[in-house]
Amino acid sequence: MKRSYPLLIGVAAALVALDQWTKHWATAHLAFAPPRHVIGDLVQLTYTRNSGIAFGLLADMHFPLWAFSALASVIVLVLASRHPLMTLGRQMALAFILGGAIGNLIDRAATGEVVDFIYLQWNGHGFPVFNVADVCVNVGVALFALAWTREPEGNAGASGAAPESDAHEAGGADGPAAGSGPASGSLAGESADRPLA
Repeated sequence: MKRSYPLLIGVAAALVALDQWTKHWATAHLAFAPPRHVIGDLVQLTYTRNSGIAFGLLADMHFPLWAFSALASVIVLVLASRHPLMTLGRQMALAFILGGAIGNLIDRAATGEVVDFIYLQWNGHGFPVFNVADVCVNVGVALFALAWTREPEGNAGASGAAPESDAHEAGGADGPAAGSGPASGSLAGESADRPLA
């Protein structure tokens, strides 16, 4: 299918809105409060601020980490501009990555930190606290890996049919010209690009 900028931007914008709303909610209801158990100890909501990238990585680095989010956003837009034909899966992958990157970019540009509040724990082992934007980026990367490992879409998707010249090129330099009859050597009723039985 054809690339759709409204789809890309629309889905990304919806994810950014969801991410920002959940962060505002977490700040208002979870800050300075004990963790809330959603599903026992498995899923908890706890407020924290993260100066690093996703899952607290590189928190001690004195580096403008907003640059990672900005770079990811630029890469997504470049990929979209260079591929006029993309499956829905590819477009959704880019939209999720873009939405997650922009969601965390807003936080870093404003305060230098991001709000994290989702905490997972299993058998006493906890996962680093994260947020909706982190989820979006990871879902997008997973979709990206799945979608881009498939065969690329053919050019036929743009016009619905292969160019007429492709059929005649199968006959080589001595093939028939456009509009001529069957190629020499073909049986009556057989076209030039149809193999003999």
